Amino acid sequence: MLDAIRWDTDLIRRYDLAGPRYTSYPTAVQFHSQVGTFDLLHALRESRKALRPLSLYVHVPFCANICYYCACNKVITKDRGRALPYLQRLEQEIQLIACHLDPGQKVEQLHFGGGTPTFLSHDELRQLVGHLRQHFNLLDDDSGDYGIEIDPREADWSTMGLLRELGFNRVSIGLQDLDPAVQRAVNRLQSLEETRAVIEAARTLQFRSINIDLIYGLPKQTPDNFARTVEEVINLQPDRLSVFNYAHLPERFMPQRRINSHELPAPAEKLQMLQRTIEQLTAAGYRYIGMDHFALPDDELAIAQEESTLQRNFQGYTTHGHCDLIGLGVSAISQIGDLYCQNSSDLTQYQNLLGGAQLATSRGLVCNQDDRIRRAVIQQLICNFSLDFEAIEQQFNIDFRGYFGELWPQLQAMTEDGLIKLSNENIEVLPAGRLLVRSVCMVFDAYLEQQNRQRFSRVI
Repeated sequence: MLDAIRWDTDLIRRYDLAGPRYTSYPTAVQFHSQVGTFDLLHALRESRKALRPLSLYVHVPFCANICYYCACNKVITKDRGRALPYLQRLEQEIQLIACHLDPGQKVEQLHFGGGTPTFLSHDELRQLVGHLRQHFNLLDDDSGDYGIEIDPREADWSTMGLLRELGFNRVSIGLQDLDPAVQRAVNRLQSLEETRAVIEAARTLQFRSINIDLIYGLPKQTPDNFARTVEEVINLQPDRLSVFNYAHLPERFMPQRRINSHELPAPAEKLQMLQRTIEQLTAAGYRYIGMDHFALPDDELAIAQEESTLQRNFQGYTTHGHCDLIGLGVSAISQIGDLYCQNSSDLTQYQNLLGGAQLATSRGLVCNQDDRIRRAVIQQLICNFSLDFEAIEQQFNIDFRGYFGELWPQLQAMTEDGLIKLSNENIEVLPAGRLLVRSVCMVFDAYLEQQNRQRFSRVI
C-alpha cells in the first residue's frame, strides 16, 4: 500500500539534509532577471495556441497581525484601505494577462493565497472574483478546484457563505498549534472554537474539501503538547492535513527574529513530534501522501497517488499539473509550458509597474532539455515514490543508465542503506525512505552543488 511508512531513526539522522521542497525543478533559487515580460507574453501565446487549461493563483499579501514564524510575502497593516490600490493594480494585471489567452481555456483550478485573503472586505472579494470571471473562463458548475486560505480569526459564517456563493469549494485553514503558550510565543492567538466554527460552516455550506495546516518545531512545543493538538485536529476530521517542519531562518525572515531561539525544541524532540504525529494520523486512517501532506483515503490526492497520476507544482501536490499555472499579484509565480516566471516581490514596484501599464515580471527561467528530463524524474519520485526508467527513456529518447551513470554510486549507497530499491528497470522508494524522498530527489538535482544549502529547510 502506498501509504506505508517505516520510521528509521538512524536513516533519518543520516539523510536529514537541507534541500529544496521541489514544488518546481529547477527551483525558484535558479530564477534570474534575464527572463522578463517578453518571455511571459511568448509563453501565453503558446498556451493560447495549444488551448491548454489553466490554474490561477491570486496572491493577497495583507495580514492584520504578524505571525512570528511566517516566511510568506506579506504586508502587516490594520489599515484595510491599503487593499484598494493593490486591488486596482491586480485587476489591471488580470486584464493584461487575459487578453493574451483564449476564452476557451477553462480555469480548472483557482487558489487565493497570502497573506490573508479574507483581509479583503466582502465587497472587495465579490468585485475581485467578478473581475476574474469577466476576463477568464471560470467554471460555474462547481466542478473546478477553487480553494482559498482561511484565517479563522478573519472569517465567520457570513464570510464562508460569501466564499461559497463566489464559487470556492475548498478551504485551507491555518492552525499551526492549539497550545496557548505556543500561540503566545509566535503571536497567533487562535482558539479551537474559532477554528471549529469555520469548519462547521464549511461543511454545512458543502465545501468539498477542508485542509488544516500544522507546524512542528515552534517555540515552547513539546512532543506531549503537540500530540494533544494533533488529537484535537483529528477530531475535526479535515480531508487533508499539512504538517510542516518549522525552519528557523531569522537572518532571512525578519519576523522570526522575535522568536526566542532558546525556546525552540531540540532536534530529537522535533523528530519525536513527527513520529508521534505520523502514528496518530495513520491510526486515524490518514494516508501519507508525501512532503508533510496527509489525506483521507477517499481524497482526490490519495486516489491520484494510487493511480500514479499525482503531480506537484508551486501550489503543492495537485491533480492539475497539466494546467498552465498563472500567478497574479505581488511575488506570484507562473509556470507556463517550459517557462517559470515571478512577479516582483516588492509591493511598491509591483504597483508602479502595473500603474504604467506594464506587467510586473521580475525574474524567471526557461527550462532546457536537461531540466525537463530531471523535472520528470523528480516529479515521479516525489509523487509516486517510484520511477520507471523506460517511461523516461521513451519520453525523452535517452538511455537512462547512460544519461545518469555518474549518479549510480549514490543510488547504490541509498539502496544499501534501505532508502530505495534500485534495479535495471526502476527505482522504488522503500517505506523507510518515504519521509526522506527529498534526499532521493536531490541526487538528480544538477544545480544543488552550486547552491547555498542554508537557503533551504531540512528534510525532517
